[in-house]
This record gives sequence, structure tokens and C-alpha cells, in this order.
Amino acid sequence: MSTDPNSPFRTKTVEQSIRDTEEPEHALRKSLSAWDLTVFGVGVIIGTGIFVLTGIAARNNAGPATALSFVVSGVVCALAALCYAEFASTVPVAGSAYTFAYASIGELPAWIIGWDLVLEFALGTAVVAVGWSGYVRHLMHTNLGWDMPVALSGPDAGGTFDLMAFLLVLALTAILVVGTKLSARITAVVVAIKVFVVLLVIVAGLFFIKADNYSPFIPPAQPQEGGGGWTAPLVQLLFGYEPTNFGIMGIFTAASLVFFAFIGFDVVATAAEETKNPQRDMPRGILGSLLICTLLYVAVTIVVTGMQYYAEMSPTAPLAEAFKSVNQPFFSGAISLGAAVGLITVSMILLLGQTRVFFAMSRDGLLPRVFSVTHPKYRTPYRATLLLGGVIAVIAGFTSLAKLAELVNIGTLFAFVIVALGVIILRKTRPDLHRSFRTPWVPVIPILSMAASLWLMLNLPAETWVRFGVWMLVGVVVYFLYGKRKSRLAQVGQDAEY
Repeated sequence: MSTDPNSPFRTKTVEQSIRDTEEPEHALRKSLSAWDLTVFGVGVIIGTGIFVLTGIAARNNAGPATALSFVVSGVVCALAALCYAEFASTVPVAGSAYTFAYASIGELPAWIIGWDLVLEFALGTAVVAVGWSGYVRHLMHTNLGWDMPVALSGPDAGGTFDLMAFLLVLALTAILVVGTKLSARITAVVVAIKVFVVLLVIVAGLFFIKADNYSPFIPPAQPQEGGGGWTAPLVQLLFGYEPTNFGIMGIFTAASLVFFAFIGFDVVATAAEETKNPQRDMPRGILGSLLICTLLYVAVTIVVTGMQYYAEMSPTAPLAEAFKSVNQPFFSGAISLGAAVGLITVSMILLLGQTRVFFAMSRDGLLPRVFSVTHPKYRTPYRATLLLGGVIAVIAGFTSLAKLAELVNIGTLFAFVIVALGVIILRKTRPDLHRSFRTPWVPVIPILSMAASLWLMLNLPAETWVRFGVWMLVGVVVYFLYGKRKSRLAQVGQDAEY
């Protein structure tokens, strides 16, 4: 942390950040309530994770104890959520972890985390859009007997261009340009459908549970097969520790996998500036959505592993296949439809998060300021939204993103570490700030959050760390070539008007 205007660790005060939100050209409309934020959180969290990862983790890693893996991941996210809640209510400015780091650690760390979030949200939006396209094509083939031309089905299906993923991102871009309140209303409808499908799984599945499927609840430990070299978890290469499948440690191995299912709750923090009463509503939205989704995840896992023996579960569509295994095709079809509809909001809210981070970085001068101008009518960052939406639509259309999806996970965990560290630092440097929500037991909770996030990061493949490192290195180069000179804090150091 530094007050030197030429230092890459110069900080932007909380007061400066809040003043920037009042500039007419760069102001966002405050239209969101605690309910809207909770819906956003549930909308982005309930997605591919609950419909896919449940089966993979149960079949390969933890058996019926996958329910405990969801609890472990939920606790890791809850520790981070407590830190996010303090920052979002204290610094109610667009940008999430980027803005928090700028106020506490310094400009270069803030740039790095912003660069990281741009990657996380962009890849997340594209990956989910491609997944949605696959679900819809499957439903059309199964129920209507109609197939998309192979050339327009995307690289994963042997084609060239994924037309449906491309069009979905463009449609969501248009919705976000019109306003976050409209996107909140659409999200509320789709979330209602998703939650109904999840509750349908829980309630209907209760009638098909067989107690024998829970035995053993924690299967005996087995060494992981394969995965040597750069594909091995980093913790194995560094310390010789070899993660196991099943057993007690298998629960934690599965937790590093099902963590994907929780990615997105931090997106709620990016909407702080558009919230009517952020001091009160941000903690409610962040913590409320996380609690709801954790309870739903655990309940679904317990039901599904009770319906079908874990070793026989489908790694691609476990919920739908579990109902097929008990001769209930109606429920299987309803779940597939719910999954396809639900992925729409996941893409939209990830895109919302990315545009807000990009907008905040642009308003600070670290990216071209032209992208921080808001629409005169809708008060949305329409230029940034149109640019990013167009780029992501092309990425979703042309790219197979299976490998790059792991970068979304490591990027999120890295953001968790930075936010937790920022809470500790800002408590020391700015004890005078009014905090309507205070993370309990500081610095214990932030330290636990950092330790838990780092442990899950270490369980990711070494090759994921290499890709992440390359992206971060490119970001540092961009900062020193452009952002350090163009930053508004740098202009202050040159006696320019702020």
C-alpha cells in the first residue's frame, strides 16, 4: 500500500471510489433490491454444477459422501462470502474484487485481480453458452427429431461454428444494455423454473430412494489412477501428496471438483453500485443466495445417490439418468428442460459481472475511458457491454473451451484470496470507515478463507497453473505499458484534474 502517485501500489481511497459513482457520464442506475441480488446469486450458482458435477463427483471421487463435499465447498465459499459482504457494503462500487483490492492493497494488485476477473467471467460466459447450446440441440433431437446442421453445431459436435451459443450471447448482451432491472426480472422468471426443477428432483426422488444405495456412505479409499506430469494436481508435484478417491480424503478431492458448482456468487458483489441500499442488501444477497444453493445442493445429492448406486451414475446427466433408472421418463425430460433454461441466466449474470469489472477499470483509466460512459437513457455501460458481448459471442461460436474451463475455477479462488487479504489490510489502514457489515473474527476468518482457497487451488492440475500464470504475466505487461501511465491516480500525480 502506498500514497506515492508514481508507485504501482498506490491506492484509491474509498471516498474517491464513491465520488466517481456520482459523475453523471459514468453513473449507473440504482435499481436492485436484496431480493434482486439473491435471485442473481441463485441464478448464477444453480447451473451446470448441480446438473452435471453431482454424478461425476459421486461416481469417481466420494460416492454418497459427495453431499459432504458440497458442504466443504460451501464452507470455503461462506468464508469468502463474509469477506465479500464487508467490502461490498463498505465500498458499494462496481468492480467487486478489483475495486476492493484498489482500496486496500494497491493499483497493481487491483489490476491483476481485474485482469483475472475479465478472464474468469469471459470464459465462464462462453463455456456456459456452449453448454446451453448442447442441451438445446439434445432436446430438439430427442423431442422434435430435428438436428442443427453439423457445420453450425460448434467444434465440440464436429462442426465449425456454434450458431446457437453465438446468438444466445448476443441476445443477453442486448438485454444487459437495456438495463439490470430488466435482466433481474428475466432472471427471476428463469430462476423460479430452475428452483422448481430442483425441488421436483428432491420431492419426487424421495419416493425412489433405496437405503442400500447409501452403503457404504463413505466408500473405501482408492489411489487416483493416471494423471502424471503436468496433468497431476500441483500439490502432488510440490509435496508428493497424492490425492485419493473415496475415503475421508476423497471428500476433499471431490470438494475441489464440485467447487465449480458454487462459482458465481461473487458476481453479486459486482452489482453493488446498482443496488438501492447496498449497505444493507449486499450482505443479504451474497450470504442468502449462497445458503439457499448449498442447502439445495446437499438435498439433491442425498436424494440422487439414494435413487441410484453411485458407481452406476451418469457422468453427464446424473439427475435425468437417475429418474430414467427408476422408469420415470417424464421427470427425466423435465430436468433436461430445466437445465437448458437455467443455463441462460448463468451466462447472463456472468456477462453482467464481466462488464461491470471492465467498466470499473475503464472509469479508473486502467482501460480506455471511452468504455466507462453510460447510456444516456438506460444508465448502463453500453459500450463495454457491446464490445465484450460481441467478443464473447465469437469465442463461444468458434472455440471448444473444455480445457480452458479450469481457468474459471483458479481465477475465482485467486479472487477469494485477494479479497480476504484486503479485509485484513483495510481494517488496519482505515479503522475509521463505517462498516455496516463486519466480517466476524478478523483476522481469523479471512486467514481461514485464504488457506481454504489456496488448498483447493493446489488440487488443480499444474497445467492449469501454467495457463493462469501466462495470462497474469500478459496482464502485468499490459499494465506497465498502458495502465500505469493512463491511470487517473497517475494523472493526479501530474497535477491533472481528478
